[in-house]
Amino acid sequence: MTDPVPPRIAATLMLARDGADGLELFMVVRHHEIEFASGALVFPGGSASPGDADPRWRHLADGVDDVSSETLNVMAAAAREAFEECGVLYARTARYGPLIDGARAEALGGKYRHAIESSGIRFADMIERENLVAAFDQLVHFAHWITPAHMPKRFDTHFFLAEAPLDHILHHDGRESVDSVWLTPAQACADADAGRRTVLFPTRLNLEKVGRHGTVAEALAAARTSRIVTVRPESVAAENGRLLRIPIEAGYGAAEFLVIGGAGKNARVQNLGDGANAS
Repeated sequence: MTDPVPPRIAATLMLARDGADGLELFMVVRHHEIEFASGALVFPGGSASPGDADPRWRHLADGVDDVSSETLNVMAAAAREAFEECGVLYARTARYGPLIDGARAEALGGKYRHAIESSGIRFADMIERENLVAAFDQLVHFAHWITPAHMPKRFDTHFFLAEAPLDHILHHDGRESVDSVWLTPAQACADADAGRRTVLFPTRLNLEKVGRHGTVAEALAAARTSRIVTVRPESVAAENGRLLRIPIEAGYGAAEFLVIGGAGKNARVQNLGDGANAS
């Protein structure tokens, strides 16, 4: 038996706003030629880069005093990916002041996004050069998922929830993602069930979890007080599909889920309860 592939550290940012029908999330459609989750509806994010682990964040960012170095690195990755992939910039001109406005975020995007994406400069370089303070206090740790050991591509992914700055123009980058949309969690799940969109299992469960809340403020308050339990799904064959087991303590409402459909496809997910009586 071969050793499992080491998982890549990754970060995902669930950008939320209050819409007419309740809480909405900004989601992007992955390019069909992307290595992982091609064509899927996902939250913006990606693998951490070496430049994310920058010691300068301790004095260049708000909200980092009580976080570990590991958490700080993935917070930086989440903020960087949001800037690179959809143009939103969590930064301010003074400690714990208001976020920069959309016009400046767009101007900085035009000046720096390509250079940061191509590793020409670090995200921290831009923050320092522009005399900004990164607003990492706006990113609330929401979930932690690690791909099962048997998978050929594995990720150690941290999910963060944040309110989208109202005047920032969010849009997909046209390279890693080819479309973007604001959706309520219920609509995203309904589209997956109807086969209109591809939604992966972790995305689906995090949509359902955040969708329990009617407003962004409620979702953020709940996330701030919740314990993060690492999820490493265990998959076993079942008569009608795959049975995926996760810790009930992770807060997804069940310990077992029946997934009908192929991995990475428009799978339908059936909640099997707390798993106490499952075979």
